[in-house]
Amino acid sequence: MDAKGIHVLIKIKVYKFLLNSTFVFFLFCIDRFSKIYIIELAEKTNVSEIYITPFLNSYLVWNTGIAFGLFSFSSELTYNLFTVLIVLINIIIIYLVIITKDFRKYFLLLILGGSFGNLFDRIYYSSVPDFIDFHIGNFHWFIFNIADIFITVGVICLILAELLYKKETNE
Repeated sequence: MDAKGIHVLIKIKVYKFLLNSTFVFFLFCIDRFSKIYIIELAEKTNVSEIYITPFLNSYLVWNTGIAFGLFSFSSELTYNLFTVLIVLINIIIIYLVIITKDFRKYFLLLILGGSFGNLFDRIYYSSVPDFIDFHIGNFHWFIFNIADIFITVGVICLILAELLYKKETNE
């Protein structure tokens, strides 16, 4: 490959990096703005629960655990170890984004954008603000946030893509 070809290849890689980074940053910003809005609203009104519809409330809680409040920790050491684990998982996801050449890369980016949003909160607030309370009657699902939605949708899409993509290639 000549110098011009290498130059074009580098431009393409830089463009893809910038595009992927912009997508992740956009997801991160959506999550941050939603959390900032809810936190400021709760501080201004002294109300942490807002009834929106018969099946959806906004209820601000501070989550020290992972994934929908699971494994909430009172120990700072355990909390910090899980935070380090989350950082390592993000590094693995970044590596997977780099090596993935098909549409599944966007599902990984969706997970990464959500994960960065929650990781920021873990570091900045020492907990993650969750505020979406979906319920049917008296049955309430875990309270979650926008970043959790990005992560969950990304994981579900990855699982479906893996199942469907493998099935197509095996036939």
